[in-house]
Amino acid sequence: MNDEDWTLLDRQALGVIRLTLSRNVAFNIAKEKTTAGLMAALSSMYEKPSASNKVHLMRRLFNLRMTEGASVAQHLNELNTVTTQLSSVGIEFDEEVRALILLSSLPESWNATVTAVSSSSGSNKLTFDDVRDLVLSEEIRRRESGESSTSSVLHTESRGRNSTRGNGRGRSNYRGRSKDRRSKSRNPNNSHSSKTVECWNCGKIGHYKNQCKSASKDHEAKAEANVTSTSGGDDALICSLESNEESWVLDSGASFHATSQKQFFERYVPGNLGKVYLGNDQPCAIIGKGVVKIKLNGSVWELKDVRHIPDLRKNLISVGQLASEGYTTIFHGDDWKISKGAMMVARGKKNGTLFMTAGGAVQLQLQQEMKIPICGTRDLAT
Repeated sequence: MNDEDWTLLDRQALGVIRLTLSRNVAFNIAKEKTTAGLMAALSSMYEKPSASNKVHLMRRLFNLRMTEGASVAQHLNELNTVTTQLSSVGIEFDEEVRALILLSSLPESWNATVTAVSSSSGSNKLTFDDVRDLVLSEEIRRRESGESSTSSVLHTESRGRNSTRGNGRGRSNYRGRSKDRRSKSRNPNNSHSSKTVECWNCGKIGHYKNQCKSASKDHEAKAEANVTSTSGGDDALICSLESNEESWVLDSGASFHATSQKQFFERYVPGNLGKVYLGNDQPCAIIGKGVVKIKLNGSVWELKDVRHIPDLRKNLISVGQLASEGYTTIFHGDDWKISKGAMMVARGKKNGTLFMTAGGAVQLQLQQEMKIPICGTRDLAT
């Protein structure tokens, strides 16, 4: 192959790689003229052994868990991808550790298999290849025998209030794992619970709110962020009671992203997804979810699985959901920023007691792009 043919093939490869990159990434490597230079630049950006990259990859590894009914081969591919990326930044795992990571990432319905494999090894060390082959064989056996992968799933009870609240006026410090023990811990007739509950009014131990002799605090200062409680299997959520439809609040206590504005959704799936309760016991129905795109710092940011809660007063960005998607959120003084690997996604400043996005301009631009009529206008520069 002569130099001219090599140059042509190199340019073709360079073009194919550039087409797979997002616009933000492509701008950072626009000056690269060869495939080798482009790959070196990408490696420097996303594979350099910095502490932030290592933390991001380790977090992905720790949060990796196979979902019920998912393909074992797909799960193995995800696991091998993360461990290979960790190896590229200097973090290696021996065969036994990789095998243990695989076993610990299997869902609850695989507990019997995990126990059998762990017990059969004895004093010998497990190897990743052996455990992988056993898991793949078990999946084939289950498929052929028609076993349901979710037949032994344990349905966990979410934190918060449920139908067995009793007086429901105190938080028990003695929390059982079953519904019976939870019910007993909240029953005022139980000799143990009466000594361990915390009053929701005065905060003291030993009595419930309806037994409290202190003045009620229900109508004191308005809380900007109130912890909601859930009913049945509903998720916990932190909601704000002060209305601001244009901005998004970065919330470390929210279980999911949420908004009351249906017009924000680019893709939307309606449905009865349960309900949450505000701090004043007001029930809020979750009537759908979907994808919302907002503009932050000059780029478009896509939020997935955003819940639609019409009675919600603020738009919430869940720090926990971001973490599960591989994002890192940092709060420093009055500033906050969100990054993924070495790339910063968004940043903002504290507004009062809340960490908020520059929501006015962001949401106005979003609504204009979605061709939704806006009542009234204002100068975006203000």
